[in-house]
Amino acid sequence: MSEDLAWFNGLPRNEAERRLRACCGSHAWASAVAARRPYADFAALVNVSEEVWSGLAPADWLEAFAAHPRLGDSGGHSPESSMKEQSRVMEAGDDTLTALAAENRRYEARFGHVFLLSAAGHTAEEVLETLRRRIESDAATELEAAADEQRKITRLRLASMLNR
Repeated sequence: MSEDLAWFNGLPRNEAERRLRACCGSHAWASAVAARRPYADFAALVNVSEEVWSGLAPADWLEAFAAHPRLGDSGGHSPESSMKEQSRVMEAGDDTLTALAAENRRYEARFGHVFLLSAAGHTAEEVLETLRRRIESDAATELEAAADEQRKITRLRLASMLNR
């Protein structure tokens, strides 16, 4: 077991949940993942994370989505993580960021939640292209797509939390 995983396994439950909510904003997810400690390795943590996520209700997914800023903006429940993940997006010119902001608003009006994409390594142009493609989806398909992106973001943030 890595030193960082031993540290996480040894945290008091409320602190473990707080740290997990920085990875995924769903209280139900954080509570369930914290409750199943200790983890033998990172793969075990990820497996439980994904199992719990898949078993949550759409309302829990929406709670997690609400913890994110709009792509192209700062803030959210984990601002440092969001800024790191969006570093390439934030390099875009004003015209692209303005278009991204407008499309984010259009998406939110259509689906009722923030557009979610694991943006690490993606440019603003790539994000904008994906947003424009996904906005044409029906609500159920888009909810599943956003949930899958949250899953990817959570895995990245778990690795970051454990300095992997």
